[in-house]
Formats: sequence, C-alpha cells, structure tokens
Amino acid sequence: MKKREIKSIAEKNRIVEKILNAFSERDGFILCSHENPDEDCIASMVAMGLLLGKLSKRVFLLAGHNIHENYRYMLNICRYNSIEIAENSTDLPDMEEISTIIILDTPKPSMILERKSIKPYLDNSKILKIEIDHHLEADSEYSGDNGYNLVTEASSTAELIGFLSFKLQKRTDLMQKFEITNLFTRNFVLSVLTGIIGDSKMGRYLKSNRERWFYGVFSSLFDSMLVRETFSGSSNFSNMEEVYRELARLSDEEEACYRYMIERKRKASFIHYTLLNRQDSRHLTEIFSKDTIITMARAIADKLAEESGYLSLVCYYDDPLWSDFVQFRMRRSHLYRDFDLRKILSLFNITNGGGHPGAIGFRKEKGEIKDIEKFVEEIISGTEKLLAGDVPEALDFKP
Repeated sequence: MKKREIKSIAEKNRIVEKILNAFSERDGFILCSHENPDEDCIASMVAMGLLLGKLSKRVFLLAGHNIHENYRYMLNICRYNSIEIAENSTDLPDMEEISTIIILDTPKPSMILERKSIKPYLDNSKILKIEIDHHLEADSEYSGDNGYNLVTEASSTAELIGFLSFKLQKRTDLMQKFEITNLFTRNFVLSVLTGIIGDSKMGRYLKSNRERWFYGVFSSLFDSMLVRETFSGSSNFSNMEEVYRELARLSDEEEACYRYMIERKRKASFIHYTLLNRQDSRHLTEIFSKDTIITMARAIADKLAEESGYLSLVCYYDDPLWSDFVQFRMRRSHLYRDFDLRKILSLFNITNGGGHPGAIGFRKEKGEIKDIEKFVEEIISGTEKLLAGDVPEALDFKP
C-alpha cells in the first residue's frame, strides 16, 4: 500500500498511543533501517534505542557492515547504553526472544537492510512491525502493521523520534511505571539533532514551521546542556564534523566511566554487583557528569544481570551537590523471569523506590547507612534467601 500523509491529528494521536503502548507492554526489539544507512538512519536507530532503554527494554540495532567511520561514534554510544549491535541477522537472538521490529527511515519494504536474512522475523505474525518514516514519495510503500505506521511529513525520521519523546513525556503513567525522570539526555538530544541536521543540511532545507520548531527545540536543548555542564568550548555546531567530534567525545567519556564502575564488580551466588564506596563515588562524581553516571549505572546493572543469569546490583553515593542519597539499582536477567524484584522493596521496608518486576531503583539517605559494605551484604544475603526457593541451583546454596 502506498504511503500517504496521516489524515488528521486525531489519527496521528491514535497511532502514537498504540506505539507507546507497544513500547510499554513488549520486550525484545529489533531496530532496522534502509540499505547503506545515512546520518538520519543511524541517528534514528540510536535515538530510538535510547528511548526504549529508558523503558528498560532489550534492544538490538541491525547496523550492517558498511557503516561510515563517522557514524560509528553513534554506535559506540550504544555499547554503553545496553543497545546490542548486530551487523547481520546471525547476530540477532532466537525469534522467540523478539516481540517487535521497528523499521526506521525506510521508503519501502524492498529497501530494508538485510531484508532477505531477516525475512523470517518480518514474516512472523507474532512479531509486531512498527514503522516510523518521513518518506512520502510516489513509489513509497508501508512496511509496518496496520495502525502502527507513524509515517508523516517531517524534516527527518529523527524528528519523528523527537515527536514521540514529547508524547511519551506526557504519558505520566509510563513515566512513573518505568521511573523515568529525564528523557532528554545529552546522547538522546544529540542523536535526534544529528538526524535532523543530516537530512536538512544544518537546517537549510527545513520546509515548515513545525520542522523549524523541532530543529530549534533540540538545538536549544543541546546548547543549554553544553553551557550548563561545560562539555565543550563552543555550543554552536557549524558543520557535521563538529557534531561527530562531540559524539566521539561523549562515547569516550562513557567508556571511561563504564570501565571505572565495571572494574569494581563483585560476585555473590546469584547476584553480580558493583559497590562504589564514598571514596570511589567521590572520585567518580569529580570526573563524570550526573547524566553519564546514571546512564552507566543502568548499563552496568544490565550487563551484570546477564552475566550472573539472575540478578545484579549497582550502588553508589550521589555527589552532595545532587542529593544526600546513596543510589541503588537492581536488574533481572532477561532469561530469568520467575522473580519479582519488587519483593525486595517489601523485604527491606524500602519506601523511597520502585520499579517493575524486572528492574527496581531505590535510595537511602547517607546518614541511615553507617557501614555501606555491611548494608549491601545484608541486601544481597536477604535477596539470595528469597531466590533460594526459586532457582534449581539454589538446592546447594547455604545462605
């Protein structure tokens, strides 16, 4: 079926609501785009991956082999945000682990990257196909399932990801369910901006007031972040090379933070964890931004959960300028679904925290914890006692 402009605002809102509900209810996402992906393709996939990461979803980005070196900076950001990179279909998980494919910036089905090799996924009626695209040319055709095609005029597909993010921000039920406090991180804003800049040639080819508004909003958001957090000497990009350099700098910062945290990992029977004491946390907060630390704590929790096969825990002290809390994050492996992490909140009478069965976050005032090593040991010991009745390997486990 030929692509057409969405007829009304009401119809667009219905499509957006269905897509956001799918984001909430499903897990195991493949992101793909057209052959020989350009700036908007890569930026849209990265931005979408970051958005789904906020909802604690498992994401696979199908990138292909022939990625321009400039764009690999964006893929590097994925490595530290729990977005798994697949160069071809052989890197994808088994079909039963995938619930949804999101097709981005692709004019028609025949242009989907690795189409032949991912055809079994596309042909599987149990896998939902969502399409987000701004191509409305005469030979364009839909790739997504009926009712799940956010296909409309825009400067870029990245602009439509930005549009979705504003809609998600208004869904207070989802923001609360997934404990999202900030959708517009530097990486997300820069990814959206990269797609808009790439397709509009630094804004020169923006056609409508709406396109100019989105470009202005995301430019202002990122500029304000640069000024507020002093990440670079200038907040104005004059060409795409400067954007790429900023992406590279951000991925380098994330890698350094990630390594610092992962070097401090430990192992219990069923829980792999990272504990940063006051000294470790002070060193961390002196070097890295709050946004980077929060993002890397999430990435470490995801990685350690998969390493253990069961659960993970990440613990660190906030900078006194941010709060007077010690932060905790726990994650459950995607292969282990028989335990609801919210039980831990009840077990330890934790009221300042929340989450969903697969991930929780909570915090304690620093003054409440006299010995962080002992406190974490109690959390792990109590949790593993709960786990002992849920996993076969626990038969030989003596808490």
